[in-house]
Formats: sequence, C-alpha cells, structure tokens
Amino acid sequence: MEMFYIVLLVFFGLLFLVAELILLPGVSIGAVLALVCYGSSVYLAFRDFGPVTGAIVVAIILVLSVVVTVVSLRAKTWQRFSLKQEIRSSSMPVIPAEELQIGDRGVTLSRLSPMGKVEIAGRTYEAKSQGAYVDQQCEVEVVGFENFSVIVKTIK
Repeated sequence: MEMFYIVLLVFFGLLFLVAELILLPGVSIGAVLALVCYGSSVYLAFRDFGPVTGAIVVAIILVLSVVVTVVSLRAKTWQRFSLKQEIRSSSMPVIPAEELQIGDRGVTLSRLSPMGKVEIAGRTYEAKSQGAYVDQQCEVEVVGFENFSVIVKTIK
C-alpha cells in the first residue's frame, strides 16, 4: 500500500509540474506543489523501503520530470488543442475612397460633431465634417477622404 502512495505522489507531482509549465507560468504554485509531492514520495520511499528504493524513486522522478517537461513544451503537443479556424471578415471591408468619388452626395444619419455617420448611395460610412457641426438629416457632399473616413461639407 505504501508503494501506491509513492506512485500517486509522483503522478500528482508530474501533474503539478505540467500545470506550472503550461497553465500557471510564473505563479510558482504548481512548482511548490510538485516539489512537495516529490519530496513526500522520496521521504516515504526512503522511510519504508530503504536507501536503494529511495534512490530509484529519485532517479525515476528526475527522468519523468525531464520527459514531461520536454513533451509539454513541444509545439506539436499543443497544436492538437489549438483553434485552427480563421476569421476572414472585417468591420469595414472596402475603403470609402474606392467606392465614392469627390462630389457624391448623401445624408447625415447622426450629428457630425465633427465625426458621425452618413449615408451615401445606400451605404453607411464614418464621416468627418469640414469645420462646423452638422445636424442629423442634412445633405452633405464628399470633399475628401482620410483613412477610413469620408470628409464632407454641408450643401447650402
């Protein structure tokens, strides 16, 4: 029965070591728990079975710890669990300068103070007013482009 506890403590020590390497790096809780499990198993082995078995347990712990560390830190080990799906969309698929031309007209959907939304040719764009604030539902004209925004002015 004592050997069962030694094997169980070594097993839990390996689990805590993997948890420290993968799940909790830098926290040291897993490392401390692994050392406690390893130390307890070595103590039980020396106490119950003598120095030869204790030395064998130490050697087994060292070999298994190296193997578990190498296997858990390999990239291929965790690729099986990683997400392989890609997101192929964007919030603004087309740059406004590719769809619109200077002189196109539209209507403000929100107040431009100085940024807001406009609708031009049935599509909604982020817009920036040229200078003054522009109220909602006012007619505007495209006068330029800045990054993903349309620069507009009011039509008088």
